[in-house]
Amino acid sequence: MINKIKKNPDTEVYALGQHICMSAHKARRVIDQIRGRSYEETLMILELMPYRACYPIFKLVYSAAANASHNMGFNEADLIISKAEVNEGPTMKRLKPRARGRSYPIKRPTCHITIVLKDISLDEEYLIWLRKYGWIYRNKYTDRMCRDKYGIVG
Repeated sequence: MINKIKKNPDTEVYALGQHICMSAHKARRVIDQIRGRSYEETLMILELMPYRACYPIFKLVYSAAANASHNMGFNEADLIISKAEVNEGPTMKRLKPRARGRSYPIKRPTCHITIVLKDISLDEEYLIWLRKYGWIYRNKYTDRMCRDKYGIVG
């Protein structure tokens, strides 16, 4: 079965990292923190989190933003993480030599990470939804202010 990424070709770009050497549940712990956030906020969060999974995810988010700005001409200030998913990859199986000619198996899990960025300046329905629920206070994109659950973030 082939999984295809369903995306809107006008407003979404993606980056895919395959065979990353870490378990999927360790990568999901980081991915759950950045899903739905803006691009700039995501980079700040990933730089400050103390997990080893942050570095490959940071590279994927940065690569997806580079794809958006170079291939589609999007502004990086208008990008949000619309979809982020982690799937299990193949397990690398190795043998560790032990005493008396024996060996113990070592299983190294891998994962596949997909990051999809969306340009919200081109999606009017999303902006209407943000205004309706109070996430955007001003109409201009340069003066956009969003609420966080702890207060107001600029």
